[in-house]
Formats: sequence, structure tokens, C-alpha cells
Amino acid sequence: MGKDKTAITPTRAEDFPEWYQQVIRAADMAENSETRGCMVIKPWGFALWENIQSQLDTRFKETGHQNAYFPLLIPLSYLEKEAEHAEGFATECAVVTHHRLEAEKDDESGKTRLVPTGKLTEPYVIRPTSETIIGAAFSRWVESYRDLPLLINQWANVMRWEMRTRLFLRTAEFLWQEGHTAHETQEEAEEETRLIHGLYEEFLRDHLAIPVVPGEKTEAERFPGAVNTYTVEAMVQDKKAIQAGTSHYLGQNFARAQEITFTGRNGGIEHVHTTSWGVSTRLIGTLIMAHADDDGLVLPPRVAPQQVVIVPVTPKEDTRDAVIASCEALAEMLRLEQRYAGDPIRVHVDKRDLGGGVKKWEWVKKGVPIRLEIGPRDLEGRKVCLQRRDQAPNEKEFVDREEFIRKAPQILAEIQQQQLDRLTVFRDENITGCSSLEDFNAHWEGDDPGWLLTPWAGSTEEEETLSKEHKITIRCLPNGQQDGEEAPCFLTGGATRTRALWGRAY
Repeated sequence: MGKDKTAITPTRAEDFPEWYQQVIRAADMAENSETRGCMVIKPWGFALWENIQSQLDTRFKETGHQNAYFPLLIPLSYLEKEAEHAEGFATECAVVTHHRLEAEKDDESGKTRLVPTGKLTEPYVIRPTSETIIGAAFSRWVESYRDLPLLINQWANVMRWEMRTRLFLRTAEFLWQEGHTAHETQEEAEEETRLIHGLYEEFLRDHLAIPVVPGEKTEAERFPGAVNTYTVEAMVQDKKAIQAGTSHYLGQNFARAQEITFTGRNGGIEHVHTTSWGVSTRLIGTLIMAHADDDGLVLPPRVAPQQVVIVPVTPKEDTRDAVIASCEALAEMLRLEQRYAGDPIRVHVDKRDLGGGVKKWEWVKKGVPIRLEIGPRDLEGRKVCLQRRDQAPNEKEFVDREEFIRKAPQILAEIQQQQLDRLTVFRDENITGCSSLEDFNAHWEGDDPGWLLTPWAGSTEEEETLSKEHKITIRCLPNGQQDGEEAPCFLTGGATRTRALWGRAY
């Protein structure tokens, strides 16, 4: 019996990392740039990011945050003020040392080359993250407790000199949002950190149809300079973990380094408590690895650039105009008469002069939730040929045109929910409880091991030893798992209520 033909080769089972790259290529989302380690995000990939951005931005503003923008270049001295933070990013920093280029002609070849000159008095670091430069602004903006809380978000690009890159998941330059807030008290700052942590969990679940495990990072895995780091961990189809978003309580570490002070209610001078939090274009990589199949991208309707694509079937020139006009009319009716998740349905009519099969497979690979085909016979019967991306590519259903218009939001909601349900089952089936060192060690010897949930009372040094031995990390101390009955740690035997989630990660 022959192997089923798929649009993407190799398949997930054959070579997951290469499959991932081929899905991106087939969906025409991004490509590697001539600039080392960087990517070009193409229109389909960027439209997906725009939807993620706009939907998250709405949530931020609903919770009182405002957008601002800060410099790309950060004085080196700013990073040096917070030593632990700077050390955590030092090996990834790109540094600007000169402020101009001068033309220099080679006498032998006759060619002109540009040579950096004008050495800067102080080097600048291209933004790896913005705690220090934003902290400097906060120190100017905050004078009194009446100025607090200060709730700021920035949509920006970031540079981290990654040696081993992978489109969307890890690139030298990437897009992200970074929130930075300042508060009067520790309690308020910690509440902000947890608020955003919960917002990220909800966004991934409700918009990206990805059920994450929320929890706190261990000391070994915290953001450099943070007191506490909270994460949302996503399991993708090869059972590895992706840190999809983080929220950090920074205490007063950055406030002291940046001299962010305010006059308190009692008239004394106090340091603010700060937070930072962010997600990036890594969300797109997470979405691909979580949902795509061997025929290409599979997009949750909430974030799909186009939720419905209508393909006119025009075998004869004399019916072409009528078919296209009918498709355009249907698209307009869907936009005007129906809403999904609070917004007009996003509909595109593909009028390109290409064969129907070519169009079909292009939209399959791009992951569009619903495809409709309409031909001359469908006009006569007022029918549409309905194809759903969460079903087999050749599966189709002929439905009444008016019925589809009426049910379109329901169908999109069904697709969204089915994607979430499938991943939830997959995640839960691949998280295993473990209480012995023997079972722990044996687990990581298998192919594509899932995650382990263990009682944990080990030290940071013991955690790092296990991590190096098995190429794993504690992904988080999961929410809702830290207040149960005491159990012996699988490593030390000490009684503990702490539960740690271990896994391999991207």
C-alpha cells in the first residue's frame, strides 16, 4: 500500500524541523534574509502578526495601558547600571561603535569601499530589550505617588545576536511587544504581573487555540534581574515546549539602577516597583508547530488573515462575469450581514486567472479556515461548495447559499473550538506524573518524550545538572499545582508541595 501524498514533504513524522520550514515556505509566510540571522516577513505572515498585534493591543488598552515608543539605540552605560541584567544579554548584544562611513578607493582594483570612521565616545547597544532605556524615561516622568501607576507598552523590533536561528522561533531581529510598568507598592506590581500573565494565557487559548500551561519560572530560568518570572508554556506536535510569553516582577532592582523615585504619601522618597512583559513573533512559530499538518498551515479563525476565501470556477468565458459577480456579492453580504468574534468576517475573492486546483492547494497550504467554490451550476441552484481546513482537503459539502451566510459565524466558531479541543487532549495525554529518579531518567531516553510533572525540592545546582544531562529544563512550576499534599522529591526524597514541569524546548 502506497504512502498518502501530502502537500508538504517531508511530513511531521519524517523530519519535524524540516517540515516546519517547508510549511512556512509553502504558505509563503517568510524567508531568510541576506542579513545574517534575520528574516523577511512576507504579506501573509505579516498579516497574521497584524491580527495578533491588534487583538492583543485592544486587550492591553482595555486594562489601562498606553502605547509609546523608545529609542532603538541604548547607551552601553545604561546596561552597565544593572549588572545582572546586562550580563544575561551580553553575549547576544549587537554594538554600534562608529557614527559614519567614509569612501576609500582601492588603488589596485579601482573599487570604492565604505569604511566605518568617527568612533563614538560611548558605544550604543541595539535594543535587546528596553528595561534600561525605558527606566531612564520613567525616572523623568515619575515625581509623586500621584503619577503612579505608569502603564506603558511598546510595539517594536529587537536585536539579539542569535547563532542558531529558525524562522519566527529564533531570529537575530524579531518583532514584539514589551510592556513596562511602574507602581507604588510591591502588591500592585505583583498584581500587574499576574494580570498580564493571565491575559497571555487567555489570548493563546481564545485567539490562537493553544492551551498553555501557566506557571512560575525557577530561579535558574528567570529573566535576568527579575524577582519573579511567570511564563505560559505551549506544547507543540513533537511534544517539545515553547515559551510563548513571559511576565516579570522586577522588584526595585531596575528602579534603583535607574533612580526611579517618587515622593510617597508620607512625604518620603521611595523607589517604584516595576514590571516588564512581552510576546513576540515567536507566537507565529508556536502556532505553526501546534496546528499545521502535512498539507500546510492550519489557522485558527480568530487570527486568520482571511477567514473565508471564495474561488470562482469559470470553465467557460461566457459565464465568467456572472460567476465572479455572484462571488463578489456573496463576499459583500458576508462582510455586511455577519460578524464573528465581534468583527466583520474577513472574506477574499480569488479572481486570479489560474486553474482551480492551483488556487485550492495554495489556500490549503495557507491554512484558510473556509474555502468556497462557486461555478455556473452553483449559480443556478443557489449553492456553494464548502470546504473546511479542519477536514480532509478533498472533503466537500454543497450547501444553500443563504444557509451558509446564516451559519458562517457558527462554522468558524466550530473550527476554532475543535482546534483548541484537539490540542488540549494532545497536551494532557503527553504530561506524565513521575515520582522516581529511575523513571525520570528512563523517560528522556525515548523518542519525542512528552513532559514530566514531578515533586521537586532540589537546588538550583541540582536542577542545572539534570538539565544538562538530559537536555531539558523545568518549564515552570505550574499554577494550581503548588498547594497540594506533600510528596517526596523524586531526586532528594525531601517532602515538598512544589511540583515542577520538565520538558525539552525550542
